Amino acid sequence: IQPDPSDAFQQVLKNAGVRDYDWYPMIRGRLVAINGQPVAPDSYTDDRAQRLVEREFNLSTAAEHERVYRTLRAQVLHGELAPGQALTLRGIGKTFGVSMTPAREAVRRLVAEGALTLSSSGRVATPELSSDRIEELASIRALLEPELASRALPRAHFALIDRLAAINALNQEAVMNQDAVGYVRTNLEFHRTLYLRAQTPAMLAMCETVWLQLGPTMRALYQKLRRREVPHHHRMILAALRAGDDPALRLAVRTDVTQGLRHLAS
Repeated sequence: IQPDPSDAFQQVLKNAGVRDYDWYPMIRGRLVAINGQPVAPDSYTDDRAQRLVEREFNLSTAAEHERVYRTLRAQVLHGELAPGQALTLRGIGKTFGVSMTPAREAVRRLVAEGALTLSSSGRVATPELSSDRIEELASIRALLEPELASRALPRAHFALIDRLAAINALNQEAVMNQDAVGYVRTNLEFHRTLYLRAQTPAMLAMCETVWLQLGPTMRALYQKLRRREVPHHHRMILAALRAGDDPALRLAVRTDVTQGLRHLAS
């Protein structure tokens, strides 16, 4: 994006409900040395290597707080952090090798998304949910996610269904291996891959806010159960997609996102 249309482009994203997106400065660059040793096309005999040495690349870098934010966000989303786990700016800075400022900015964004909680005393922690709260979030998922799946159905081509089946195979593998983090990660990847086809970014953003709140608790509860039974709800979703059956798809998604959570909460 060139500087002139950047404001208009960002306004389009805002109007579409896109809140967070990658927006990094970009420069042109070329490889000139490796470990201080100059390189040139004649340094290589391979044709492709010679072309790459001569080629200019688009180079970009993320701000430090962006790296911290995205890594912490993924850890909360996939349940890599325990429910109610306290975090400190000093600890985050030490873990990521950054100063307090990028750690503070990352925490600020995650608190705003619901991925972290901030108490009146200033304590930062991952969400710790009661059974009633899990029930509430399950109800929200039951309202949003069948609609997202339904809107994705007209764009659910065979390649997408094959991709979902491959993700579900990884999900089943995580269940058999009792890999709680892997189970949560592949489960959310299955749903997000489908919902992206709905092309409704505002609704998907709302879903992800719910997922962030559920991540640590889902992992902890699933790990406690130590189940080896492979859930069948994803197979029902895949069957409905292949049949182009909207009512069956809505029912399969609603069952998947409510029964599993309510079973865990009970």
